[in-house]
Formats: sequence, structure tokens, C-alpha cells
Amino acid sequence: TTSQAGAAQADTTPRANVESSRRTAIVTAVEAVSPAVVSINATSRQRITPRTPWDAFFVPQGAERIVQGYGTGIIARPDGVIITNQHVVGGAGGVVVTLADGRDFPGTVLGEDPVTDIAVVKIDATDLPVARVGRSTDLMTGEWVVALGNPFAYMLGNSEPTVTVGVVSAIGRNILPSGDQAGLFLDMIQTHAATNPANSGGPLVNAPGEV
Repeated sequence: TTSQAGAAQADTTPRANVESSRRTAIVTAVEAVSPAVVSINATSRQRITPRTPWDAFFVPQGAERIVQGYGTGIIARPDGVIITNQHVVGGAGGVVVTLADGRDFPGTVLGEDPVTDIAVVKIDATDLPVARVGRSTDLMTGEWVVALGNPFAYMLGNSEPTVTVGVVSAIGRNILPSGDQAGLFLDMIQTHAATNPANSGGPLVNAPGEV
């Protein structure tokens, strides 16, 4: 009847409105960038330094151990060029890159710059998804941004990146080195989006889905 049809429409309209409101600019931005986010596993050899006389008795001189470090990267070109932080792959003897679809590739470090903490890694792959790159000059303090990374490394069962949301807290920040830091971090974007150590190298994305 007409009254029943009207009641059914009234029941579905609120749900349709809720479903529509769930698809925000942030959801769209994550969908656009996630396929281009990769995990990076870098292995290096580290000399074991005895900390006590007891350790020196049992640890052979010159003994080394394999150390694994984890980070994130972003695919910059469809032929397998990846951008990450230099401290993620610096001194690595081997690099393995895991794509968002779960495939693993050996990686080669093409170049690295400790001063700006940027490195370029290459994998032998084609037709890869690429993230769009925006301009930091277009950023506005207070606008929403999304941080994507792999902070739990290989402890998770899938390769989907972890997403956190924040705002641009400030732009043009200069951070001077302290302690054992070697680089000068100039004209940085400050955000309060939550990050963890293995987020290093991952993208910060604006609402239009640009890195």
C-alpha cells in the first residue's frame, strides 16, 4: 500500500544518508594512496660489543650479528622507483620491499642523502601504482592530513598500511641536530598524526590524496 511504501522509504533514507556521510575525503585519499605504500625490511651486520668482562669471555673478538630494521616507502614511478627515509636503509646489506598486494621484491639502494634523510630504492617491477605528489606550498595550517605507514612491520598478517589522521600543526619548521643526529631538517611539515618508528619513509597525505 502507499502507507507501507512511505514507511519503507522513511526507514531506508536515514541509513542511506549515513552511508553517504561515511565516504569522506579522508577515506577517498586513503584509497588513492594505499596501493602505492610499501613495507621495507633492511638487514645489516652489527659488531657485537661486550658490555661486561663476562661478555668478553664468551663473545669472540670481531663477532657480528644480523640486525633487521623496518620502515615504509612510497612508489614514485611505475617501474619500481621508491622513496623512503635514508635512516631506514642506511648501511643495509640487504633490502626487501613488500608491496600492498603482498608480493616481495629485493631492493637496490640507488642513492641516499643523510643530510635530508632521503633515499631512493629500486625494485624490478613494472606497472606499479603510483601516488600523486602535491606541493607543500599549498598546505594550510589546520587542514586535515593522513599518515600512512607500517609501524608493526611483519607482526601483522597482511600488508595493508596503518592509517592515522591529524592536522597540519605548523609549516616551515626548522629542526636543528642534537645528540647523534647528523642531518638538518629544514622547512618541515609538523603534524600531530600518530606515528610509530616503522612509519619512517611513509607518506603524509592531504585531503585530495596527494603526498
